Amino acid sequence: MKPVLRDLTVLGNSPPCKPSRVKTDDLPQEKCGVVGIALPRGEEAAALNYYALFALQHRGQEGAGMTTSDGTTLRQVKEMGLVNQIFDWGAFSKLRGHLSIGHTRYSTDGSKEAAQPFNCESEIGPVALAHNGNLVNTRQLRAEVLADGGSLDTDIDSEVMLAIFANRLVDGPLAAAREVMERCRGAFSVTVLTQKLVIGFRDPYGIRPLHFGTLPDGGFMIASETCAFVPIEGEPVRELNPGEMVIVENGEATFHQVVPPVREALCLFELIYFARPDSEMYGGAIYSARERMGRALAQGDKVQADIVIPVPDSGVPAALGYSRASGIEYAEGMMKSRYIHRTFIEPDDKKRKRGVKMKLSPLPENLDGLRVVLVDDSIVRGHTTRQIVGLLKANGAKEVHVRITAPRITFPCFYGIDFDTREQLIAAQMTDAEICTDVGADSLRYLTLEAAMAAVGQPESRLCTACFSGRYPIPLPPEQHALAFS
Repeated sequence: MKPVLRDLTVLGNSPPCKPSRVKTDDLPQEKCGVVGIALPRGEEAAALNYYALFALQHRGQEGAGMTTSDGTTLRQVKEMGLVNQIFDWGAFSKLRGHLSIGHTRYSTDGSKEAAQPFNCESEIGPVALAHNGNLVNTRQLRAEVLADGGSLDTDIDSEVMLAIFANRLVDGPLAAAREVMERCRGAFSVTVLTQKLVIGFRDPYGIRPLHFGTLPDGGFMIASETCAFVPIEGEPVRELNPGEMVIVENGEATFHQVVPPVREALCLFELIYFARPDSEMYGGAIYSARERMGRALAQGDKVQADIVIPVPDSGVPAALGYSRASGIEYAEGMMKSRYIHRTFIEPDDKKRKRGVKMKLSPLPENLDGLRVVLVDDSIVRGHTTRQIVGLLKANGAKEVHVRITAPRITFPCFYGIDFDTREQLIAAQMTDAEICTDVGADSLRYLTLEAAMAAVGQPESRLCTACFSGRYPIPLPPEQHALAFS
C-alpha cells in the first residue's frame, strides 16, 4: 500500500482539500519551528504544544498546525495566521490525545495546503510529519515517489519526505528514518507522529537545530529551540546529533545514530538572527554570543558618535556589546510594537515595507541633533535598513552609522532561508560604499566572518557559512549551483 496524503481534521473523517499547485521550479523555501510532545496516557498534549509553538512564533508567522494522537486516532488543526489566532478552546476540543507534534511556518507559498504537519495513511496506520529546513533534491524525489505509485497533493519537500518515511514505516521507524536520511539531500529537522510514537530526527549535517528534553511527570519534548521548553517547565537535555533519531514510546525515549554524521554544519545565521536570544545552541547562550558580536564590531571602529541604538529587538544584545566596548552611550532610538512580527520573513517586499512602518516608532527626543550608531543583525535585501535610516534622519538624527553583526550575505541559501538567488542580496550586487549610499547611511561596517565565528565560539568546521562564504556543505544540484555562482 503506497502512502496517500490527505489534509484533514480527523484522519478518515474529512474530505481531502483541493490541492494548490506550486510550480516545481519555484519550490517553497521554508524556515520554521517544530515541536513534539509526549505525555503519559490520559494527559492532553495540545495545550502544552500550543505554548511551545507560541515561544517559537519568531521562526514563522504565516501559518501553524498541530496533530495529536490518543493512541488510536490522529486529529489535526492547521490554518494560516499566528499561533494564538489558530488555536482556541474550540481547536483544543478537537485535538485530543497525549501525543502531539506542531509546526509554525513561513514560506513563499501562502496556501493552507502548504501548512504543516502533513498527514498520510501508511501500511501500519496514520502518520504525520513536520519539517524545518529545505531539500535540494525535491524535484528528483517527487518524480521517484510518483513513479513508484505514491500520491502527492503538493510539490512541497515536506510532503515528499513524509511519503518516503511512510512507505518504509512497515519496517519500523528506524528503517523509515534511514530511508529519508539516505535519499533526502538538504536540511531537515523533523518531528513525526504515529498512533503511539513521537519521533524526532536531524539530517546528517545538522543544519537546522533540534533539541530533546523532559517534561514534569514523566513527559518528553522535542523542539527547534530551548526557549520553547521554558513556558511549559520543560528541561532541555541535549541537542540531537546530526543523523540522530529519538523515539518516544510508552514513557521511554531511545536514541539511535541512524547514519554516520557527515559533519556538523549548524547554520551560522541561526546564531546571528533567527534563534531567540534566550535560547541555547552548541551549549552556549545566543544572547551572550550576540553581545560578543557587538563588542567585536566596536574593535578598531573609529567612528565619532553620541549614542548607540539597536534595531529592536534582535539588535539589542549586540548594541549593548558595542556600547560597552566603545564607551559610547547606549540609548533607545525606536520603540517596537509588540503586535507586529518580523519583516525579513514576510513573504514579499510590499509586506516587508509595510511591516517596518507599523513595527518601529522613532523617539525624536532621543535622536535630535545626535550622531547615531545603529546596530542591527543583518542586511539581506536592504529595504528594511533603508527605511530605518530614513526614519531616524527624518526624526532628528544628525548622522546614522550602520553596524551589522552578520557578515556580508552574498550567496543564496538552499537549506531553508528565503533568499534563493543572488539578485535578492544587496551585498552580492554592490560594494560596501555603494550599499552605504543606497541605504542613506553616513558609514557602514559589517562584522567579518572570522569575527562572527569567534563570537559564537565555533570553528567553520562546525558551522554552515554558505550564505556568507559560498562554501556549501551539502553539494548542490546543477541548477542551484548555477544560481549560486552565476
